[in-house]
Amino acid sequence: MTVGFVMMCHTALHRAAEVARYWAESGAPVVIHVDARVPAKDYAALGKSLADLDTVSFSKRYKCEWGTFSLVAAAQSGAEQMLARHAEVRHVFLASGSCLPLRPVEELVAYLDARPHTDFIESVTTAEVGWTVGGMDMERFTLRFPFSWKTQRRLFDRYVDFQRRIGVKRRLPAGLVPHLGSQWWCLTRQTLSAILEDPDRPMYDRFFKRVWIPDESYFQSLARLYATSIESRSLTLSKFDYQGKPHIFYDDHLQLLRRSDCFVARKIWPKADRLYATFLSPRAAISPPAEPNPAKIDRLFSKAVERRTKGRPGLYMQSRFPRQDHENGKTSAPYSVFQGFSDLFENFEGWLSKYVVARVHGHLFGPDRVEFGGGETMFSGCLSDSAKLRDYNPRGFLANLIWNARGERQCFMYSPRDNQSIDWFTATDPNAQISVISGAWAVPLFRSNRNFRDIRREAARLQRIETYHLDILRSMYVKARVRIWTMADFIENPMEPLQTIIDEISPRSTRRLTEAPQMVDLTGFGQFLQNLKNQGMQPRLMGDFPVGDDPHPKHTRRGRPYLVK
Repeated sequence: MTVGFVMMCHTALHRAAEVARYWAESGAPVVIHVDARVPAKDYAALGKSLADLDTVSFSKRYKCEWGTFSLVAAAQSGAEQMLARHAEVRHVFLASGSCLPLRPVEELVAYLDARPHTDFIESVTTAEVGWTVGGMDMERFTLRFPFSWKTQRRLFDRYVDFQRRIGVKRRLPAGLVPHLGSQWWCLTRQTLSAILEDPDRPMYDRFFKRVWIPDESYFQSLARLYATSIESRSLTLSKFDYQGKPHIFYDDHLQLLRRSDCFVARKIWPKADRLYATFLSPRAAISPPAEPNPAKIDRLFSKAVERRTKGRPGLYMQSRFPRQDHENGKTSAPYSVFQGFSDLFENFEGWLSKYVVARVHGHLFGPDRVEFGGGETMFSGCLSDSAKLRDYNPRGFLANLIWNARGERQCFMYSPRDNQSIDWFTATDPNAQISVISGAWAVPLFRSNRNFRDIRREAARLQRIETYHLDILRSMYVKARVRIWTMADFIENPMEPLQTIIDEISPRSTRRLTEAPQMVDLTGFGQFLQNLKNQGMQPRLMGDFPVGDDPHPKHTRRGRPYLVK
């Protein structure tokens, strides 16, 4: 006894001819169905290339269209011809023209001989199917589908909606329980002949002609009526992506296909010369044959689907640019934002660099240029210091900077004077650590030599900007690690908050701060704020700075330890 192959071909006929020859020369008869839409000269060339093989024949041609009964009719025609012409066939294996045998026919025959009454067809009830991506489950049986989903999409959708509104529900044939599964099956002669020779076949055919994608349900449902032993799985390795489209195997999948131990794989790229050369070459059968185990490679395909749908955290690319708030992480690594620190302290960037293992930048979103660390004009990933280029997509600029420098923590200064387009982006980014000294933007104004009227206007503008930013940082949608101090509170004891920030950036460091960065001279700052009030501008973010009581931070330098004898 042997196995017979029914091949459904519509493209890459030269590859289908190679596979058919391989199976026929190995002792397995082959019946080929060629889509009626294939040009006559191509069909004739295929027949001529296989004319020397007596066990290869061609069945009646149908014009096949995806999702229609024509695919079932083509499979029926091929199967009927196989059963009629080859009495030695005990199992009939349905394959496509893009299938490729991964193991010798002898191994498949031995495997089926050990299971002479078992049908291999994926067949599960509609309630238990979890892989109908973007389609319908039970409705594909209870509604009518006279229009093509691919070529008449508008009519298809409108007619489905119309049937739903008026409550159309077709009656199923008596005793039929709808099942779904892969269209690539391997059925015994007994089961297949019972399906094809059933006196009620015209009734079943009429019903399934109005079912959507009947090639995934016709044999899967009817096999349950006649089979004595069903293994609900396919012997053909076929994987699908998150959209329900089949994965295509290329030359670099050679070892992956070998590891699956499956008998046949679909869908093979027609130009995968290495795969065809390897698997169609003569090979000795392994005894006893290994059990097909596609689960060996399921993990890789699951990772591929996850990578395709979610991407890598913080990586934006043309092939999968995500919708806002649907990305897999806004950025790829933790980073720190310091607002007000560079205004309050002299050379804060240099001081911070001494205490943390990180790249410390200036104002990356400054109005004039991007202040990369070390005064560089170009950063990793060819990021330019041009403010114009940065402002074309500020969020993308920050995400790219973090991605290109992953492995090294990034810190940068921020201010109400900077581009504010990243406020919500950083606030809703779990990787962000945001530290704010509110009101510190007034220090550069206090030290500037400008007309007080201009200072008052600028102070009012900056206060509006920072107030809005603080409202964002206090909203319920914030996912960043946020710390906010008023300028007065921070100046009173700067060591404690600085130590907390340093410990969070470098948690493994045991280094303790011995001194705070050099604070700018704030003599007269309280009077400056009072002058703003006198001019009609009310400073509200600095904290309490009484007039005449200039801020004096606690002495932070620790003295040299000494012993008392």
